[in-house]
Amino acid sequence: MKILAIDTSTEACSVALYLDGDVKEIFEIVKQSHTDRVLPMIESLLAEAEISSVKQFDAIAFGRGPGSFTGIRIGTGVVQGIALGADLPVAPVSTLAAIAQGVRRNWGARRVITAVDARMQEIYWGCFQLNDQNLMISAQPECVAKPHSLPSPEGVWFGAGSAWNAYKEELATYMEGMINEQDGAALPHAQDIATLAVPMVKKNKLVSAEMAQPVYLRNEVAWKKIIQQ
Repeated sequence: MKILAIDTSTEACSVALYLDGDVKEIFEIVKQSHTDRVLPMIESLLAEAEISSVKQFDAIAFGRGPGSFTGIRIGTGVVQGIALGADLPVAPVSTLAAIAQGVRRNWGARRVITAVDARMQEIYWGCFQLNDQNLMISAQPECVAKPHSLPSPEGVWFGAGSAWNAYKEELATYMEGMINEQDGAALPHAQDIATLAVPMVKKNKLVSAEMAQPVYLRNEVAWKKIIQQ
């Protein structure tokens, strides 16, 4: 199985190749240079792997959000363009799940709450648990809400994502006794998006390029307010 994966949903930009279980990745903090970097990163990985055409892949996976409005749009556009040109299906993967999968890879955590600063005094929120395939799967629907309005999970969790720094006091009060460790610098990686896409490819839970859409977790009115600020 061969999967090309990209993520541009945060200040990081990453590209990964999943090649029959072997994963290669380029990960960079690029701030607002995703458009300039993502395609050269893809070309570099393809050259390193001696792959001459993206048509050799089984699917393209991408971080479909939530995250930066502009970043997600860039990633969606790049994936749609490549998938259309190569006639490949697409695996849209939650960026919150990708962060949780990265925490599993780096820290060995089994239960992760991903909390990302969504601005407007809100948090992108997702709770993930390890399944028997060593994959982090959603334990409750993802949402965006004020810190005091977040759905309260049960048990003890690992906290990951920028909101654990941005809303440190609010979350410490809200989640008192429920967080055993934290990584407020955790970001989504394309290699984890590729890993999460593997069962989607196996089960053919893919979409066409035209149906590969971003997920913001916010309604259009809220995004217009952000753009106007």
